[in-house]
Amino acid sequence: MLEINHKKVYRLCKELDILRPQRKIKNRHPRRLAKRDEISNFNQLWEMDLKYGCITGTDQFFFQLSVIDVFDRSIIDYHLGLSCKAEDACRVLKKALAKRELTKGMDLPVIRTDNGPQFTSKLFGSTCQSLGMKHQRIPVKTPNMNAHIESFHSILEDECYSRNEFQSYIEVYEIVSEYMRYYNNRRRHGSLNNQAPTQYYRAVKDKKIKPEVSIA
Repeated sequence: MLEINHKKVYRLCKELDILRPQRKIKNRHPRRLAKRDEISNFNQLWEMDLKYGCITGTDQFFFQLSVIDVFDRSIIDYHLGLSCKAEDACRVLKKALAKRELTKGMDLPVIRTDNGPQFTSKLFGSTCQSLGMKHQRIPVKTPNMNAHIESFHSILEDECYSRNEFQSYIEVYEIVSEYMRYYNNRRRHGSLNNQAPTQYYRAVKDKKIKPEVSIA
């Protein structure tokens, strides 16, 4: 039996022009790389990411997917559950738009994510397209491009996850939900004129304070 390297076979077939035509696969949702930009108001740039914690009493993991407004640091909406799929990310995005009273045709925020499977899925891409939102994905190994949601996750870990030994998912839901209310409505940020995210958002919206420009 004659053994021939497959690369040589391919080269010879190509030279003889007898290769079978290959079907070109069109990417319906081409990747948009994140880039630095000026942020001067709310609903301009949102970041979304996933964090997980452990349920001590069951040795299970739970997942929290949150979307943050880079300008006012509000967690507009989030998913908390024993799993997190593309469907959950799409639902959070739709609910966040509804909470900010934003609809297709308006000047919608850019949504920035990493390259997790929830965000590279066809479903998430088609959802962003149907909503009229631009989806940016950060380059691999550049978490600083998603700095605001990463910073929130550090705060969440330090002030909530690491201070509790969750014995059940019910306990997770109760404690994390209470912390999220505290974070949005009462936790003050030095970068927000020492105001809580919701308070700062309303002050800017009501034109009581002048928005500050930042780069993200």
